[in-house]
Amino acid sequence: MLSILVLHGPNLNLLGRREPEVYGYQTLEDINQILEQQATELQAKVLTFQSNHEGALIDCIHAAWDEHQGILINPGAFTHTSIAIRDAIAAVALPTVEVHLSNIYQREPFRHHSYIAPVAIGQISGFGAESYRLGLEALVSHLRNPKA
Repeated sequence: MLSILVLHGPNLNLLGRREPEVYGYQTLEDINQILEQQATELQAKVLTFQSNHEGALIDCIHAAWDEHQGILINPGAFTHTSIAIRDAIAAVALPTVEVHLSNIYQREPFRHHSYIAPVAIGQISGFGAESYRLGLEALVSHLRNPKA
């Protein structure tokens, strides 16, 4: 069975309360439940982890090397600042999909650049919690049919 590591970056623990006009009203727990249900339907499993600390996310990426077949990540603000997370993803060389709740390209100019995108197989943004579900579906499809 495919195993996918799902990483949630900084401030995502505040979902549902933090700027709901931008990020929606679903909580991180809601999103994790959606992902678990979707994984079951896809005959896969997910392990979710959230941290506000860059090093903790990097440690989790390193540990994924022998445990998971892919990574689904919402790096939050680290998208635009963390070369270290980018390098960790490149180092483990696991297929990675980057997701965002909001459309980062319709927001402030500093959010338009992603350090993660060049080492990800794809990026989905702007669909709220649905971005995660779509990202998981795309990642599992890629892992099962890498040449498709």
